[in-house]
Amino acid sequence: MTELSGFTVGVTADRRRDELAALLERRGARVVIAPALRIVPLHDDSQLREATRRCLDTPPDVVVANTGIGMRGWLEAAEGWGLADPLRSVLAEAYIVARGPKARGAVRAAGLHDQWSPDSESCDECLAHLLRRGVGGRTVAVQLHGDQQPEFCASLRAAGADVIEVPVYRWAPPLDPAPLHRLVDLVSNRLVDAITFTSAPAVGALLAAAGAGGDAVLEAMRADVVAACVGPVTAAPLIRQGIPVIAPARARLGALVRAIVDELPRRAVTLRVAEHELTLRGHAAMVDGELKPLAPAPMAVLRALASVPGKVRSRASLLPALPRGADEHAVEMAVARLRAGLGDPGFVQTVVKRGYRLPVD
Repeated sequence: MTELSGFTVGVTADRRRDELAALLERRGARVVIAPALRIVPLHDDSQLREATRRCLDTPPDVVVANTGIGMRGWLEAAEGWGLADPLRSVLAEAYIVARGPKARGAVRAAGLHDQWSPDSESCDECLAHLLRRGVGGRTVAVQLHGDQQPEFCASLRAAGADVIEVPVYRWAPPLDPAPLHRLVDLVSNRLVDAITFTSAPAVGALLAAAGAGGDAVLEAMRADVVAACVGPVTAAPLIRQGIPVIAPARARLGALVRAIVDELPRRAVTLRVAEHELTLRGHAAMVDGELKPLAPAPMAVLRALASVPGKVRSRASLLPALPRGADEHAVEMAVARLRAGLGDPGFVQTVVKRGYRLPVD
């Protein structure tokens, strides 16, 4: 058994979803892949070409590199127009701010040198740095990161800068929205243990997909579903909603997985029941060290009983743990499946005319 055996993790990334899923599966997790957004190049590259021409005609004093994929896309497009070398020459003379390690890597891979990066990887810190440094009368090229950045650019203009906005790509909904809607249902019903985010826009896309069920998704993440973010910028919209998040110190997928590995097993509930050690891990129970995968209904009943160990839960009080429309017969069936799944009927004790309990030692 590995660290995440028995746990289910949702992945909202698109571009590096397979890499993240493989890292999680290698540690035993069950992974639900549901891209919240996809990155698409601009259908009409006239805006990017015009921004590039402006940079060549009026070389920027400052360049803000927001993302690695954006900087690479810009230079690749310039290559196609025969403008790569002139563009590199212009950028080499500019004061380059790289918002994060991926942007820094793209800048350096192009043979350029970045002068400054924020510790927080946030646009706000980049803006504060530039305003402190002074941008009055200077030309600032801002490589946009999928969305317009009106407040960022307006603040630079208000400080006297001539801003060149460089649009390279945009965010778009997934081609198939069904996996995302399924993930919304799984989060709302607490059928995933963690959900990962690798970009701030993905948070908004998940809530948009939830529609009227957005409050249920937020409540689940506030209480039972771990929101795991690759870094502080990604975490910011969740924190504003009052959701506790886990995020690694370095914005890397491997570090994100390690944070999940540290967090989920710590949340597991362990009881001594019918002379066995019973641990609840996501969609499975561990009995004396052996993993016992369970279907959602029996697992939900087990969690409800474990919430009041040793005490009796009536059939009626267990109903809310089951899907809507279930009746008391469904509770009886779930208990029967739970006993079979755990391999010993003694784990769940029937108290005549009252209900069920876990006979804790």
